[in-house]
Amino acid sequence: MGTGGMAECFVDVKLVFASALLSCAHCLILAHNHPSGNLNSSEHDINMTRRIKETGRVLDIQVLDHIIVTTDGYSSFTDSGLL
Repeated sequence: MGTGGMAECFVDVKLVFASALLSCAHCLILAHNHPSGNLNSSEHDINMTRRIKETGRVLDIQVLDHIIVTTDGYSSFTDSGLL
């Protein structure tokens, strides 16, 4: 649902929810990778998650978590208190 380069990715919230609505989803778990290996969420990650969560609230589709994956592990917005 996103396109971009090594430093940033543009996510079209409309496309995220178009897929969710077509699938009759009740909730979402977002996930993306950090090729750098850094498990910390960026300001862009946090802002994007807030936008998606708010859109989900309006559409009654709950965002359960946002997971960042690297070759060494993962981090969870829910576990980190960011969601």
